[in-house]
Formats: sequence, C-alpha cells, structure tokens
Amino acid sequence: MNSGQHPGFHEVLVVTPLQFEQGAEAVLAVRNQCTVVLNLTEMEPSLAQRTADFVSGGVRALDGQEHRVGERVLLFAPAGVNVNLS
Repeated sequence: MNSGQHPGFHEVLVVTPLQFEQGAEAVLAVRNQCTVVLNLTEMEPSLAQRTADFVSGGVRALDGQEHRVGERVLLFAPAGVNVNLS
C-alpha cells in the first residue's frame, strides 16, 4: 500500500491523451491496479479509435475490464474491481 492511502482505497486516474503514445499510460496504470477513465475527446476520431483499440488490447491482456461511459470516453479497470454503471 502506498503511503497516504487507506485500506480499501482505489485510485482512479483520468487520462486525456493528445498523442497515441500516451495511451500506454492507461495500460500501465491498470497494470498497477488503478482504474482509468480514458477521455479521447481531444483526439482526431481515427487516432482516438486506434488509441482505444491499443489500450483495450493491453488491458484485456492483463485480464482487466472495459466499459464505455460516454462518447469517446472509456473506463478501464483491473480484474477484481466492481464497476457499476447503472
């Protein structure tokens, strides 16, 4: 557990990439047990799709999960995190 965190604490990271390479930050965060909100609204649509596909594949390889929360906004979570989007 990181210093300053409380038991049961789970970090949520919001990533708004401007370049494809910044998608790797989201995959690494999920690998480190963070939930990531990936906001692709600042990217050109075809680059946003490519980035979403990359992150989705990386998170899937980690047995993580993916949820669409809005137009060009995705949520990625590590395995074992309960996501309720009701």
